[in-house]
Amino acid sequence: MKRRKSGIVNRQSGALHGGAPRLAFHDSRQRGFTLLEMLSVIILIGIAAAAVSISVAHGLASARINAAAGELAASLRTTRTQAIVKGQQSVFEVDTRGELYRGVDKRDVKLPKGLELSVTSAASDQSRSEIARIRFFPDGSSTGGRITLRSGQREWHVNVSWLTGAVTIFDTAKHS
Repeated sequence: MKRRKSGIVNRQSGALHGGAPRLAFHDSRQRGFTLLEMLSVIILIGIAAAAVSISVAHGLASARINAAAGELAASLRTTRTQAIVKGQQSVFEVDTRGELYRGVDKRDVKLPKGLELSVTSAASDQSRSEIARIRFFPDGSSTGGRITLRSGQREWHVNVSWLTGAVTIFDTAKHS
């Protein structure tokens, strides 16, 4: 028969000894990160996050203005369509002071903040200095004009052809 040695088996090291388990220490040459290294990384992450947020905010503003120009053009097209369908003149109004427009549905649509609005249209369609009109006729033609939306250095032109009444959007930043 085999005899067992008396003592406690250390489950970590598997060693047989009679005292408390020994703790293993790492080599003193290994070290962690210094406070300066950690601060440097945190600052770099902060700078990167700020750059990304500025880029995203600028992109969102541009998308918001593109959407506003698209909605304005859609309202002009609806006004033209109503003139053709009903066989009578339809009027699209732009209030440059109030920065809003009103299509055939007579509903005021306010433009997003930060947009400047200007209109070039026929002199006969300027009732007051701040109200401009573009009229559409039953044959689809119009008095024509250009509605300019400006944000900073960027401009969007919503053009209405006098001959055909066609509505187009021109983003000056994409064509420069």
